[in-house]
Formats: sequence, C-alpha cells, structure tokens
Amino acid sequence: MARHPRSILITGCSSGIGLVTARMLKDRGHHVVASVRQTKDLDAWPHADIPVVQIDLSDDTSIESGLQAALAHTEGRLDALFNNGAYGLPGAVEDLSRIALRDQFETNLFGWQVLTNRVIPIMRAQGFGRIIQNSSVLGIAALSYRGAYVASKFALEGLSDTLRQELRGTGIDVALIEPGPIESRFRANALIALNRYIDLEHSVHAASYQRQLARLNKPGPAAPFTLPPEAVVKRVIHALEAEHPRARYPVTFPTYLFALLRRLLPTRWMDRVLLAASGGGKR
Repeated sequence: MARHPRSILITGCSSGIGLVTARMLKDRGHHVVASVRQTKDLDAWPHADIPVVQIDLSDDTSIESGLQAALAHTEGRLDALFNNGAYGLPGAVEDLSRIALRDQFETNLFGWQVLTNRVIPIMRAQGFGRIIQNSSVLGIAALSYRGAYVASKFALEGLSDTLRQELRGTGIDVALIEPGPIESRFRANALIALNRYIDLEHSVHAASYQRQLARLNKPGPAAPFTLPPEAVVKRVIHALEAEHPRARYPVTFPTYLFALLRRLLPTRWMDRVLLAASGGGKR
C-alpha cells in the first residue's frame, strides 16, 4: 500500500493501460478518478469503487466539465494527472490529410495540454503535483507508416521537457512513461482510424496497407516483446509515489534498445535498424 495516498485523475480508462492503472492504484490506496471518452463506456464502467467522469480530449468544453466533475470527487485537490487517452493512426506520411493529422494531434497532444494547463494552477497552489505523460517508444524512434502518431509523441516529449523546466521549483514534477508494445486495444483502434482516414485502394502504398491490415486483424501479440499493461503501471507507481520521480521511464526491451542505438548509431544506420524492426510496415 502507498504510504501517502494521493488523488489522481487518469484519462483513457475504457480499456488497456488506463483501466489497469486505475484499478491497481485504487488497490494501493490512492484516490483515483477515471475518465472515459464515450457515453457507452461511462454507462458500462465496471468498478463501482472508482468514480468515473467523461472527458473527450478533442473538446475543450468536455475537458472543463470532466475536470470539474473529477474535482468534486477529490474535494478540489488533485495531486496527480496521468495523461493516457490516445490513439494511433497508421498511414504513410504522404497519405495524411490535414484533417487526419489535426485529429491525431487534437486527441494525443492538444487535449492533453489543455487538461494539463487546467490542473497546473491547482497543483501550484498546493505546492505539489505530478504530471505523468504516457508517451511511447515512438516518441524517441520513428517507424514507417506511423508518422501521425510518431509526430504527436515526438511533440509530447518536447512539450513535456519544456514544461518540466518551466515548473522547476514549484513542487510539480513532469514524468514521461515510454512504453513499447503493450497488450491493449491499440491495434483495434488503429484499424478503425486507418479505414477512416486513409484511401487504402488508391494509394501508391496500397500493397503495404494490405500487409498492415493483415497485421492489425491478426489475433495475439502485435509485436515481439509485448508486455501486459501492468508493466506500465509499475512505472506510473514510481512516478506517483517516489520523492524524486525520474524524468523518463522506459518500458519494454525495444524502448531501451532504440534509446541506446539512437545515441550510438549514425542516423542512416538507425533508419536501417528501424526499417528492419517494422518489417517495412508489416509489423
């Protein structure tokens, strides 16, 4: 059990990392408020002992109303925010429309920062806070056919590093969690996004998209070294409870490997490694 129970708002709790994090932190004695994007997930929320609110990260009004609802459950205090709600949009960069790229950033970056900016004054007044950002191995290494998601996570890394410097001395810490492949609904949601935003049949990358569709529809682990969501939660616990949280928490072997290789290899060599790792978009 945690020595100092803390109040925390977690976004993206309908499944996967967010749902498991909410359950495990609650079991450790923390005051958890979960959020989900859709009304159907709100109505079907399975944990009666964990309050849940609705936050659509692409909508400022929803962010504001959801945060106020969360604060009602924590008596106005918020010790931590775990920004987690996101999705991945597969697709070649040349096939990404302005709308597709904007929608990716609205959910994966802009909404996170709007919510973060709303909680910072609360944490500043308290003299304590933890902003925990769920980034990705694709925030430090780019893989082909993942350009929109890569761009959103690279941007998140830079924004978080800047924010950490600006909040120095306030008692508010910013930590980045950097998972590689994790068991979740990520592939299922990516498949929906691919069909929604990409003209699969008329693209010069049509053959590659067929391979990606086969990958996204394939049951079982999406990639080698896939870990369960609990691997992420271990890092979230440290970022939440440690006296001095780390700036970055790598999760899974690929994250450690790519971070090391990026420091050691020339860019062109790194490109070859990443192309091989993705199978040219097949994995």
